[in-house]
Amino acid sequence: MDQQLLKMWHAVPSGAAKKQDLAEILQLSLKQTSRLLQKWSIEGWLTFTAGKGRGNVSKLEWLKDVEKSLEEELMKIIEQESVEVSSKYLLLDWSMESKMRLVDKFRMNFGYVQDTSDADKLIVPKKNPLLTRHPLEAADIYSANMIANVLNRLVSVDSMGKVEPELAHSWEMSDTRLVLYLRKDVKFHDGSTLSAEDAAKCLNRLRRHSHFQELWQPITSVKAIAPLVLEISFPAGCSYCLQMLGMINSSIFKELSGEVIGTGPFCFEGDGLSKTTLRAFNDYFRERPLLDAVEFIQVPKDFDSIIYRSTSQDASCDTFIVESDSGVGMVIFNAFRDSPIQQKEVRDYIHFAIAKHRHKIEAHYPRAKANHQSILIGEHPDYPISRPPRPELDRPLIIKTTDYLEGATAWLKEALEEEGIPVEIQHLSFKEKLNDNGLDQQADLFVHGEVFEMNQSFSFYHFFRNGYSPLAAHCKTDSTLSNLLNRYAHTPFSEWTRLNLELEKYLVESSLLIPLYYEKRQIPFSADLMNISISHFGYVDFSKLWVRPSNLSNR
Repeated sequence: MDQQLLKMWHAVPSGAAKKQDLAEILQLSLKQTSRLLQKWSIEGWLTFTAGKGRGNVSKLEWLKDVEKSLEEELMKIIEQESVEVSSKYLLLDWSMESKMRLVDKFRMNFGYVQDTSDADKLIVPKKNPLLTRHPLEAADIYSANMIANVLNRLVSVDSMGKVEPELAHSWEMSDTRLVLYLRKDVKFHDGSTLSAEDAAKCLNRLRRHSHFQELWQPITSVKAIAPLVLEISFPAGCSYCLQMLGMINSSIFKELSGEVIGTGPFCFEGDGLSKTTLRAFNDYFRERPLLDAVEFIQVPKDFDSIIYRSTSQDASCDTFIVESDSGVGMVIFNAFRDSPIQQKEVRDYIHFAIAKHRHKIEAHYPRAKANHQSILIGEHPDYPISRPPRPELDRPLIIKTTDYLEGATAWLKEALEEEGIPVEIQHLSFKEKLNDNGLDQQADLFVHGEVFEMNQSFSFYHFFRNGYSPLAAHCKTDSTLSNLLNRYAHTPFSEWTRLNLELEKYLVESSLLIPLYYEKRQIPFSADLMNISISHFGYVDFSKLWVRPSNLSNR
């Protein structure tokens, strides 16, 4: 499967062709290009006649339809080889028509399969590489979801805020301390047994981490007071201590030879650019997963959604849709930058422009639904905005964006320019965007997408307190914002919705943060995939999936 050959087929028609131009297209030296032309000539793809003498031009003539031939070859590879092998060839420079045919064929290999050893496996696509396996470094939802399958927390917190036992089977909590009792004989993936010392080591490392110090500030000590008993002290109070222990970053782990191992339902079997594999952990302290493995195969970024199905089902099989929250979007103002954005009248005018044009965002970002109310789903506060005078700006405002937010950023640029505000776009890679959260951000405003982990009330507070947040550094410089955040530790968790709305009201009315959109993920499943449930960050819980045998599906 020759990528350079396909590239030249699309770029150069039969006719006059200079070797220097071909070398530039292929981004090779003249010597390397000559070798390839000779090779392709021998293989019967083309003829290349070098022009000799003044006025004689070189000529290239195609003898075969390269894309048609390579498409037929890849169709056979998709049928005969693993998804991992065939997926990398979809990344070649195919025409839209060929790519659609190949993707239609390729997607039939995703879903549930049973291999020659009768192992049950689910094969699913991934569009981005796994950035990290470490819970302290997981700032993106894909990494966090993978970690959720491999590591456990001491407790779990559901979408309603209810705390359930996980590695800890029970606990006692007072105004100043929390004592947790760990389960017996919980195994790490290397076979060693979990102790309270292991948990204390993880949590102490977490609370001293630069990105989590603010969140963990009320905690003064974490220590093992018996082999399976952990004590967490907070003399000045910490109403959210239990909820904090249920976050992905609070996962309990060990590090062996630089590798993170956990106690979860799956363990990492392999992680490469083209494939990441999770293997069921047979000694899991809870019910072992019914799937033996889950494989995540790299696909092109424009690969659309697939049906999660068993490979025993054809393309016309019955399906149902599982819908999950896939994030909220907002516009954040960098009001601490030395630029016109510091002036509230400038921010208020931008706020007005956003509110006026917000209903148009779906035209640029089809998965988004305009949000005229609150970042907190289900809440309906009233944030009226009147039209202020248009400010005179002596320079364009800088909007920061990354790939997955390009649609929303294009909408914002169009909305502001229509209202007479000049802007420039600053592009960051996804990884750069994750780590761009200091006081020296060189932009005036940006669109930010946030996916709440499980419980909205705690995740909203966590968004401001964790160091990966684009607002975390600024929370220390705004006294009103800082005072609001300091009240959380002493407010019962049951009253946090009121506090969250008070915090959001201040941000919106100060034109520091503006709600922009809701985003939903709709995942189609075939009818023979059973026990579908949504876990962290709106992802499917792979540990509970199973497949009803095909011979029973129609009974």
